[in-house]
Amino acid sequence: MGSGQVTSWQGKNITVAGLGVSGISAARALAGLGASVTVVDGGDSEGHRARAAELGELGISVRLADAETLPQGTDLVVTSPGWKPDSPLFAAAAAAGVEVVGDVEIAWQLRGPDAAPWLAITGTNGKTTTTQMLASILKAAGLKTAAVGNIGTPIVDVVLGEEKYDVLAVELSSYQLHWAPSLRAHSAAVLNLAPDHLDWHGSMEAYAADKGRIYEGNTVACVYNVADPATEALVVEADVEEGCRAIGFTLGAPGPSMLGVVDGILVDRAFVENRQKNAQELAEVKDVNPPAPHNIANALAAAALARAFGVAPRAVRDGLRNFRPDAHRVAYVDEVAGVTYIDDSKATNTHAAEASLAAFEPVVWIAGGLAKGATFDELVQKSAKQLRGVVLIGADRALIAEALARHAPEVPVVDLERTDTGAMLAAVREAARLAEPGDTVLLAPACASMDMFANYNKRGDAFADAVRELAAESA
Repeated sequence: MGSGQVTSWQGKNITVAGLGVSGISAARALAGLGASVTVVDGGDSEGHRARAAELGELGISVRLADAETLPQGTDLVVTSPGWKPDSPLFAAAAAAGVEVVGDVEIAWQLRGPDAAPWLAITGTNGKTTTTQMLASILKAAGLKTAAVGNIGTPIVDVVLGEEKYDVLAVELSSYQLHWAPSLRAHSAAVLNLAPDHLDWHGSMEAYAADKGRIYEGNTVACVYNVADPATEALVVEADVEEGCRAIGFTLGAPGPSMLGVVDGILVDRAFVENRQKNAQELAEVKDVNPPAPHNIANALAAAALARAFGVAPRAVRDGLRNFRPDAHRVAYVDEVAGVTYIDDSKATNTHAAEASLAAFEPVVWIAGGLAKGATFDELVQKSAKQLRGVVLIGADRALIAEALARHAPEVPVVDLERTDTGAMLAAVREAARLAEPGDTVLLAPACASMDMFANYNKRGDAFADAVRELAAESA
């Protein structure tokens, strides 16, 4: 079929890989446009069969317990984000000359002629927060918008829905970008790059290249992180529309064509007249919630995209003031006996944990879980000076313990072998024992949660519950 726009879906034989939220969304949408849709999934649970029955009522075929065989006559495969590029189904598609795309690509192709432009965001960390900040700023400017993509409502549903938008704030994962060859955003940002999902992409170079796809065809601005030269390198390599500008963000004083911070003020030297000499005040650091360094960087990136879209400075300030971060993202839980307890369960990799640790001092750090192939030497080296103590939990805690022994041997470490439901309460009690008044106990695990918890939300909830129990005991 080629990678161009599909002019008609009528009668096309589409195979959808995955019976999750995005797969079901794509299957429903394409069937509604007249395609003959078959969904394949390796599972065969009661839940799978229930979802298959619902789709069957719409005339959509579902093949369970077989995710490897390409259905006969397939014209196009639409994959869910988590399926690896080396999946047998995709190998079969390649052998048959059948293209594989993702739900984001389908959404892009299904947009109408007067569709809302996309302001797109990716990066190893901070994507969701930045996308939500951007949506808050756009709303403060009086624009009809929504935060979509890797968060919230499936993007196919948003594109085909009856609600009309002025602009969309779109969070995109590296998985989604890998499968979206024709996506062309109005403006886009890569917040940062650090090793993550390398088991999926195969190498850091492949991971970075997929992130960099977000800049392809940008028309107004490619936003990059001045402190992370790899993001600027992706801008340099991108094929953009003539007149598209590279816009940096920095926690320091900005140069021309940058946004940055001067004396506690977020300022714009990119979208102003005579940017060689002038700067526009946008907001104060205290308008950012929470005002941790990595979150100020998120705010600057969101502001850059909003300004690229023509949003006034006042709306940037009001949008940042109105923004409330999601749970489990550097979230204040309580103060007990002079010690502050912070839940950053969303810090599921070393890069996120490093940013979180940098925001507090001194810290008793609760860490551990599934490492996903990560190493911890660099994280410990950079964060050692902030550590009062460490409590380790989870399957791969030994990897962190070894890094601590190498680079912070003087820091006391409690190694908890427990994985039962009371393990988090035990971890919080041990952290409280190590902490002194004025310290912060920080849950920033640097690991995935699935060894002990259903997801990072459940892990954060367990931490908050444990802190509340500790507070009740101390009352």
